[in-house]
Amino acid sequence: MQVDLAEFWPRILQATNETLIMVGISLFAATLIGVPLGILLVVTRKGGLVQNNVVFKGISTIINFFRSIPFIILLVAILPLTRFIVGSSIGTAAAVVPLVLFSGPYIARLVESSLLEVKSGVVEAAEAMGASPWQIIIRVYLPEALSSIVLNLTIATIGLVGASAMAGFVGGGGLGDLAISYGYQRFETDIMIITVILLVIIVQGLQTLGNLLSRKIRRQ
Repeated sequence: MQVDLAEFWPRILQATNETLIMVGISLFAATLIGVPLGILLVVTRKGGLVQNNVVFKGISTIINFFRSIPFIILLVAILPLTRFIVGSSIGTAAAVVPLVLFSGPYIARLVESSLLEVKSGVVEAAEAMGASPWQIIIRVYLPEALSSIVLNLTIATIGLVGASAMAGFVGGGGLGDLAISYGYQRFETDIMIITVILLVIIVQGLQTLGNLLSRKIRRQ
């Protein structure tokens, strides 16, 4: 039996809001984790500003470990940790924990890739002028790679949207939860189609915004 969409729209809007909140909070927290890790991967690697093989291999191993775990498995595996941190294993707040652990290492690799695109000559010139490693990071690496970082963060954000939908399998809230609860389990095709359309709109909007910001930064 199909639901009355006129009566169901408030729930759809609420689910959309939950998805945006999940993605926003997760992106913010994951960026706080991923950007510093990405910087450390670049400056501690062989030939880096503060070369340290032990630190580089340690961070790289941890990142590779988390990146090798499929999100749906990570989601279930850390349920006890999620319950400890937020007091529940279901709902929007609970979905943020695995989303951060999933996207943080991913962002670290993306930032690493962006920073490695910075021309070595620019870095060497800053070193020749007596700039400290910290000054080079702040005044050379990040400004030069900012356009690329914005694009890569856009990619990470879109990945978070997909992962947040997957969190619906364990009651994570948002559009994914709505699609599973009504579109899949209750065979409400209308709800499934609407959630898919909304997710596509969100992704397209994020990609367009990311492209615009990247182009604006590149022209400065």
